[in-house]
Amino acid sequence: MILFLAARPVTAPPVRPAPRRRPRFRPLAPYRRIFAAPGARAFTAANLLARLPMGMFSVSAVLMIAGSRGSYALAGAVTATGLAATALAGPWTARMVDRHGQSRVAVPATAVAVLGSLSLLLCVHLRAPDWTLFASYAATATTPNTGGMSRARWAHLFRDDPAARHTANSFEQAADELCFMLGPVLATLLCTTLFPEAGTAVAAALLLTGMLLFAGRRDTEPPVAARPAGTRDEQRAAAPLRLPGLPPLLLTFLATGAIFGSLEVVTLAYADDHGIRSAAGGMLALQAAGSGAAGLLYGLLRPAGRLGARFLTCVGAMTVLMLLPLAAAATGSAPALAAALLAAGMATAPTMVTGMGLVQARTPADRLNEGMTLAVTALLGGIAAGSAAGGFAVDHLAAPAAAYGVPAAAAALALTLAWSGRRSW
Repeated sequence: MILFLAARPVTAPPVRPAPRRRPRFRPLAPYRRIFAAPGARAFTAANLLARLPMGMFSVSAVLMIAGSRGSYALAGAVTATGLAATALAGPWTARMVDRHGQSRVAVPATAVAVLGSLSLLLCVHLRAPDWTLFASYAATATTPNTGGMSRARWAHLFRDDPAARHTANSFEQAADELCFMLGPVLATLLCTTLFPEAGTAVAAALLLTGMLLFAGRRDTEPPVAARPAGTRDEQRAAAPLRLPGLPPLLLTFLATGAIFGSLEVVTLAYADDHGIRSAAGGMLALQAAGSGAAGLLYGLLRPAGRLGARFLTCVGAMTVLMLLPLAAAATGSAPALAAALLAAGMATAPTMVTGMGLVQARTPADRLNEGMTLAVTALLGGIAAGSAAGGFAVDHLAAPAAAYGVPAAAAALALTLAWSGRRSW
């Protein structure tokens, strides 16, 4: 009996499985991940410092010239000349950045642009002839595409991680919206509280300081890609404008820029017509805030499906939401219009994020800055055309509310162009 009891196996008490811990909900984890990359925070802070003046220069120039010469027509003509010069010189500057590197090209190009701004300031202050204003402001066209260079660094850091690139592009779009929302406010504050030249002077100082700090971060600068061997005709065929799928994409960006330009002019005219001119800036800020918030939220999502299909979906959503300001303006209610602009703005950032991602996907690494600068140039051209179309509609339609049909029509045109290029994407 004793032997039997000793031979019985001793069973251990059952081990209860440890309770599973629920994963912590970390909504900002994608952004923490990209900024954990070495050097990411430093080059981003420097780039934001250099990018903020992009929303300051035109407003500062208008206030400075109009305050000194008493002519908004002259101020508008000078800034339009600078925009046209940027459209011509911007892609060339970006091509030099691709060929020789960001630090070697961006700093001297920025120095030329800063000298142009200071020359404009002096010509206005010393009451030089009008033609000197046009020549000085045209020199600012050499300003590098700061946002494009930052996106190029993200593309290099996360070249094997599409999800991280998506988050980085979303952040960059939100940063664009923030800079173009705060820049005009800061410029107006400086020009009206200090002296008319203060906005231009501060913008030039911020641009030069930020670009020096940004170019100094050589650890995150993408290397200069070797140019493919081939004949001149073969290299010309590889230019971004000749790449399959890119021309319809750039045309879509052109129509998207027309939305932005017309929406701004029509909103200003609507507010003036209803006696709420002081509220126009806040209404436009709501549209930019909606776009920036949507861009940040879009970066938290994991992209699914093909990039071209996502872009087409975003453009379609933007087209639908651009009908809201037209409907809200017809009611005559300013709060309803403000809410409609906020909702309409929430579709633009996802469209721009996926569009820029598509440009990166379609453009070779050795021409990436040039491709993204062409997209920005198309946007600027669209903004100029949209501003003109919006102003024409305001002057010739019975009520400014009806002019909200211009951004709605531009959105429909963008959807048509995106649909026409879907197969090449």
